[in-house]
Amino acid sequence: METIGTQPKAGVLVPPTRASNLTVSVIGTGYLGATHAVCMAILGHDVIGIDVDESKIDALSRGQLPFFEPGLRDLLCQALATGRLKFTTDFSAAGPADLHFICVGTPQAPDSDAADLHFVHAAVRRLTQHLGRRCLIVGKSTVPIGTAARLASLVRSLSPGGNAVELAWNPEFLREGHAVEDTLRPNRLVFGTASEWALAQLSNCYLPLIETGTPVVATDLATAELVKAAANSFLATKISYINAMAEICEATGADVNHLAEALAYDTRIGGQFLKPGLGFGGGCLPKDIRAFAYRARELGVGQAVSFLNEVDHINRRRRQRTVDLISDLAYGNLDDVKVTVLGAAFKPDSDDIRDAPALDVARMLYAAGAQVTVFDPQAMDNARRKYPELSYAASLEEAVTGAEVVALLTEWAIFREADPVRLGQLVARRNIVDGRHVLDPSAYRAAGWDYRALGVPSPLNSLTLLPATIPGLVHDTASVQ
Repeated sequence: METIGTQPKAGVLVPPTRASNLTVSVIGTGYLGATHAVCMAILGHDVIGIDVDESKIDALSRGQLPFFEPGLRDLLCQALATGRLKFTTDFSAAGPADLHFICVGTPQAPDSDAADLHFVHAAVRRLTQHLGRRCLIVGKSTVPIGTAARLASLVRSLSPGGNAVELAWNPEFLREGHAVEDTLRPNRLVFGTASEWALAQLSNCYLPLIETGTPVVATDLATAELVKAAANSFLATKISYINAMAEICEATGADVNHLAEALAYDTRIGGQFLKPGLGFGGGCLPKDIRAFAYRARELGVGQAVSFLNEVDHINRRRRQRTVDLISDLAYGNLDDVKVTVLGAAFKPDSDDIRDAPALDVARMLYAAGAQVTVFDPQAMDNARRKYPELSYAASLEEAVTGAEVVALLTEWAIFREADPVRLGQLVARRNIVDGRHVLDPSAYRAAGWDYRALGVPSPLNSLTLLPATIPGLVHDTASVQ
């Protein structure tokens, strides 16, 4: 493994001199593919985005995004205006390209925790029949380790170009809501290649980023595949760890926010993603850790990552515990209780509701008999399509009016910055569950709210613990209240 960047290691590869702009195809124009296609055009390459979904291609060609991502629509329109970006359903249009990025989805299989590689295989098969010259296929989709090696063999057997068509892996590390920044100003680039030529092609493609100091880890195909799975597993573990500590806090009267703050001062641990709350969701983290554990079992090393099963279980438990906390505020009976759920997307600055904790909690509350009203700044249409039985409000004010319990479950700025006094004037009862630990408890309590959060003791129901037994010290247990 070699590292290219501002702090090179011994034996570092020297980035190539600036070459003429490349012709690039991007296969799959969903969230990852559309973002990548737009950003490659912004970097100066000629880009053709290809997808089998005609409606998606039509929308993108008109400068319309089929999803919400801050800043991306403006860049899409800018790239289209330059003439360097086009979209089509015709796979033959990829033929003249120098690099072909595979950006299709790898959802969880319907009958197991494994990754469903159907779309990846289909994309590669449709693409390779049009490749008769030397070029590089670059996988960006998140796949189980070993996929690249199998695809490389498939490409050689199917493409008219034979061995002239190589395969590399360049995993994506996009955060929804920050996709443009993560593509144009990434914290690292990982190039998994099988030849110096393939490494040079990728380095040339990303040269504007490398020249600004972005580190590049040059490695083999298998390691490049593994990086994404390992990164997501570590992140999920850190989130579930602090949520496991929240469960301990709930049983002891300790405060998980103070605990997290104290842990964060340890530089070996750090404070990023050490944030307690409802847990993670979305279309990547949950299915990626399950697919990683499944693949490890296939390889005979499942025990090495067996802890990921508990990471997943901890994360799922947060949803039921949030329902329980809301139920506590309704004296244990949710029948006909008016509950307002603030948030539907799995995270702010996104309209993605895949495995969204907020909507899952809303569904569970509805099943328990509550009258549930949902409001989200961007994900309302998606939420309505998936859960038409829920009620939806057009504004924050409308959503909370008459509510008996308010639950903040996605940390949009509009919710974080809301005035607790004003909200208190609209609700029927001032009960709030802060599922993301983003509100100021003192401000809400001062405004008359019963504020609750996972892992935070309620002032009205704190637990007094028996002092620990210290050798040589006799406690007068009768005096302990």
